[in-house]
Amino acid sequence: MPSELSSKIQESVELRRTNYTLSKASPISDERILEIVQHATRHVPSSFNSQSNRAVVLLNANHTKLWDITTEVLKAIVPAENFPATEARLNGFANSYGTVLFFEDETDVKAMQTSFPLYQDRFPIWSQHSSGMLQYVIWTQFAAEGLGANLQHYNPLIDERVRAEWNIPATWQLVAQMPFGTPTAPAGEKTFKPIEDLVKLHK
Repeated sequence: MPSELSSKIQESVELRRTNYTLSKASPISDERILEIVQHATRHVPSSFNSQSNRAVVLLNANHTKLWDITTEVLKAIVPAENFPATEARLNGFANSYGTVLFFEDETDVKAMQTSFPLYQDRFPIWSQHSSGMLQYVIWTQFAAEGLGANLQHYNPLIDERVRAEWNIPATWQLVAQMPFGTPTAPAGEKTFKPIEDLVKLHK
């Protein structure tokens, strides 16, 4: 039998889903949101403990500004006949409560490449692995607290505007954007491949 803690972890893993229908409300305080992001950033694994993860939490006008910027950037490059659908999607993100921006600091990655040249071609990949774990941990804990979220990747299109707007260091590479808020509809149905085709046991 799994322990009580293990069961709770499994329950949280199942609870984490992609939610696109989010409201400008949060069941937890802004301080708790920040605490979740800070705790995950501190404790998520990174190769050789390089700690290259960075995060920026945008709320209120800052959150809205991000999606205004993204809309402006995409309007300049998306064909006019396709833009209404793109704009509707972006409005959905803007109408959520906040956004977490995920970055990787190239200073830390390059330091690892210098210190361990044998693995220099692997550190950028391992850095992305660590970022993915950070995104997952925050997403899962948000779900456990009643927040829905989804994950977007409008980088590198918005990188320069984001860097200028929030004074982001030049060495921080934008990896992903996570809009979050209170879900207003359940996540879509999820189907699964046969687990026997995905996991093998040899003993």
